Amino acid sequence: MFGSLKPQPADKILALMGEYRADPRPDKIDLGVGVYKDATGHTPIMRAVKRAEKQLWDAETSKTYTGLAGDPAFNAAMASLVLGDAAAGDRISSVATPGGTGAVRQAFEFLRMASPPVRVFVSDPTWPNHLSILKHLGIEAVPYRYFDTETRGVDFDGMLADLAGARAGDAVLLHGCCHNPTGANLTLPQWVAVADLLDKTGATPLIDIAYQGFGDGLDEDAAGVRLIAARLPEVLIAASCSKNFGIYRERTGSLIALSSSADQGVTQGTLAYLNRQNYSFPPDHGARLVTMILADPGLRAEWETELEEIRRGMLRLREALAAELGRLSGSDRFGFLAAHRGMFSRLGATPAQVERLKAEHGIYMVGDSRLNIAGLNDATVPVLARAVLAVGI
Repeated sequence: MFGSLKPQPADKILALMGEYRADPRPDKIDLGVGVYKDATGHTPIMRAVKRAEKQLWDAETSKTYTGLAGDPAFNAAMASLVLGDAAAGDRISSVATPGGTGAVRQAFEFLRMASPPVRVFVSDPTWPNHLSILKHLGIEAVPYRYFDTETRGVDFDGMLADLAGARAGDAVLLHGCCHNPTGANLTLPQWVAVADLLDKTGATPLIDIAYQGFGDGLDEDAAGVRLIAARLPEVLIAASCSKNFGIYRERTGSLIALSSSADQGVTQGTLAYLNRQNYSFPPDHGARLVTMILADPGLRAEWETELEEIRRGMLRLREALAAELGRLSGSDRFGFLAAHRGMFSRLGATPAQVERLKAEHGIYMVGDSRLNIAGLNDATVPVLARAVLAVGI
């Protein structure tokens, strides 16, 4: 039986990580892996998380299961963090998941149960795992135009034209903020136009919000999600705590579904059923820490302060890189780097230029020229700027 298995394609980012580790050059720069790093290249445990863990160590008395949906307090806290007051409580169903990826996977499964012929419209480009999971599940992915390779901004006219082809029974996958891999985000008026179009076509929005707080602020980054939630009758939201709480390995995420109050019971039951089929009870340690931080005014204030420090640090690096490239090139063609938000931007390099950056300068980024801004620091910004121009970008 096992002899009939076929080799699966290697994950390009994981392969790149392996290449980076094997590179003996001491001045190499890792801009590939999508993990936040501080100025020393370390991914720290946030101060509020460390304090919450110490409190949990003293207070926790059992490691028994929580429930199929996870801890109700976590689900309520995440719904409040993402949605604010945009949706009435009797419309909200939610479950804890193993990270944001688990939430995305469960959302796709939910859509297939609700509408077996569902097509999922996906931005071009998008996070590669979106497409990989859809292919694995046998769900049709329909690309829609999103990134303008000339302006390095959103091709909004193209996006609307393509999304007009969606219909009731289809889903439209949107990035809530800090678009991965491009860093180019919708403006609030553009979110309004998307909501109008979805309302007209009857397609269901699925919003993946993995970087809330990394762009313009916690509430600002959720503005588009909240607008959609307030405007449309049915919405799915996959939220991740990996980045904004820095708990990557704890695999903490949430899948939130909005429906009519009459359908809420069946919706919640379906989400719990899917959890049971996939992993039964979701992991609790990270979810417990998030709940403690969001419920305790002191811990929450400390977390929000550190998250804002991280956000401002990435924004400062963006502005510094754009300014240095502008100074060296005598051109404003790299101004998009300062306009983008979140951890990533797509530089606009060819695969050959990306390969030269790696081979000649020890600078590692994904082949489509997605670079992780958080992989930079004050010392490496000018190094990257010189290398970018040296390879002809």
